[in-house]
Amino acid sequence: MSDHDESRRVFLQAGGCLAMAIAAAAALPRELLARPIATVTGSGSGQERMYAIPATDGVSIDHTDGLILVRNQNHVFAFNLSCPHQNAAVRWVENAHRFQCTKHDSQYQPDGVYTSGRATRNMDRLPIRRSGASVVVSLDRLIQSDTDAAAWAAAVVTV
Repeated sequence: MSDHDESRRVFLQAGGCLAMAIAAAAALPRELLARPIATVTGSGSGQERMYAIPATDGVSIDHTDGLILVRNQNHVFAFNLSCPHQNAAVRWVENAHRFQCTKHDSQYQPDGVYTSGRATRNMDRLPIRRSGASVVVSLDRLIQSDTDAAAWAAAVVTV
């Protein structure tokens, strides 16, 4: 086999793999593909922070105030950055479309619902409300799904 034939074979194999990857990505639901991760800082003083409503589905992290702002399927949530199990940070796992604890691997859906691991409840939410083109997050209260299910379910803004 000549170098030309070998190069052509490698090129065709790579092209086939690329075509399969594009086809697989096209078959994924749109919401799995549009999940950018951004760093944000809220404005405001005291115990409230204001954030622009994210234009698209995605995950924004405010390291200063220890919270995660998520837009998912026309809903905006604010979560505590810490896992409810032992307060280790949670991170967004893009390819799995979920949050995961960095210490014990507890896993959560984009809306904070617990799916597996050592944690015993959903991610803790923060009170959130809409104000024009922004959301306002209260930092003075963590809402735990197991102690206040109604408040946890209500801690969402529909956009």
